[in-house]
Formats: sequence, C-alpha cells, structure tokens
Amino acid sequence: MSYRRDHRSSKSALFDGLDNLEEGGIRASSSFSHDVKDHDNGKAIESLHDRVAFLKRLTGDIHDEVESHNRMLDRMGNGMDATRGIMSGTMGRFKKAAAL
Repeated sequence: MSYRRDHRSSKSALFDGLDNLEEGGIRASSSFSHDVKDHDNGKAIESLHDRVAFLKRLTGDIHDEVESHNRMLDRMGNGMDATRGIMSGTMGRFKKAAAL
C-alpha cells in the first residue's frame, strides 16, 4: 500500500505543473524557448557583425588596389603622351630627310 501511495505522490509531483496550463507548465517551456531564441539570435548577430567587419576590410583593400592601379594608369598615359610627342618629332624629321 505504501508503494502505491509513493507512486501516486511521485506521479502527481511529475505532472503537477501540467494539469493547470495557465499556471506554469507551458509558460516555463515558452520562456526556455524564448531564451534559446535570444541566444541563437545573439550568435547570429555576432556572426553577422564579423562578416560585416570582414567585408569592410575587404572593400577597403579593394579601394586601395583600385587607387594604386589608377595612379599606375595615369603614369602610363603620361608616358604614352610623351612618347607620342617624341615620335611625332621623329616622323617630321624623317619626312624632311626623305624629301631630300
């Protein structure tokens, strides 16, 4: 008889909060679920922050590389202009020499 009484009391202790759903059984589960979601959101935000920081560094590096290439192309353009002037003068002298 004592076994049955212990069994009933342990059973009621197990399911005590679930009998009245408004007083805690579901709310505790919902609260736990909310905490898990907040934790997952925090991890996702941290991961997103790391990705944004990486992309910011990457775009900065790309900007620096583009600027470097623009300076190099400007120098090449200036060199080509100077070469064109020299070649024009040489061709003018060559035409004079060929006309003689």
